[in-house]
Amino acid sequence: MRKSDLINQISDKTGIPKVDVLVTLETMFKEVKENLANGQNIYIRGFGSFITKKRAAKIGRNIKKNIAVEIPEHFIPAFKPAKEFVNEVKSKRK
Repeated sequence: MRKSDLINQISDKTGIPKVDVLVTLETMFKEVKENLANGQNIYIRGFGSFITKKRAAKIGRNIKKNIAVEIPEHFIPAFKPAKEFVNEVKSKRK
């Protein structure tokens, strides 16, 4: 499913115009990105959590040049689904 499919599906189920659904969805994505970039996690009860995970500094290797490269510590975004979410997906996939 693509973003456009999701927008069409939400619009059909709710009766809200597609443009309004698009603006709402884009705003949600923007807020999630901004909050994670500012170090704030987002918790949505019954759905899951958008969090940042810290990756420690390490030594990598550039295989083309065969030299060691230092990779600095950094943060990556992650999603952790809620138990209810996981259980619903498990039950419907059987």
